[in-house]
Amino acid sequence: QVQLVESGGGLVQPGGSLTLSCVASGFTMRYFGLGWFRQAPGKEREGVSCISGSDGTIYYANSVKGRFTISRDNAKNTVYLQMNSLNPDDTAVYHCATTPVSWCASPEGPYDYWAQGTQVTVSS
Repeated sequence: QVQLVESGGGLVQPGGSLTLSCVASGFTMRYFGLGWFRQAPGKEREGVSCISGSDGTIYYANSVKGRFTISRDNAKNTVYLQMNSLNPDDTAVYHCATTPVSWCASPEGPYDYWAQGTQVTVSS
């Protein structure tokens, strides 16, 4: 049974940092693309970042480029999202997701399975 479990969300002040983690189980993570997308109230879903399983190619949304860093540890079946210089526009529910193939085509995945999400709130 495929399962993704996120952690690391919370409340942070503008300019602060957070690291999200996502532990995968039920499948061999290194054979698939992994990433994050976010959903804010009243806004469309936005792909944040995706990292390919095949060659480690990484994609970032323009809105987070230079501030967020995605990484994966296949031995721990975990993908991370390091978020720096956070601002209120980053407030959203962040979902860890996986692609049905070994690669990513964009920050949007394509994703076919995702976790429930973890809330990130950036506010003073």
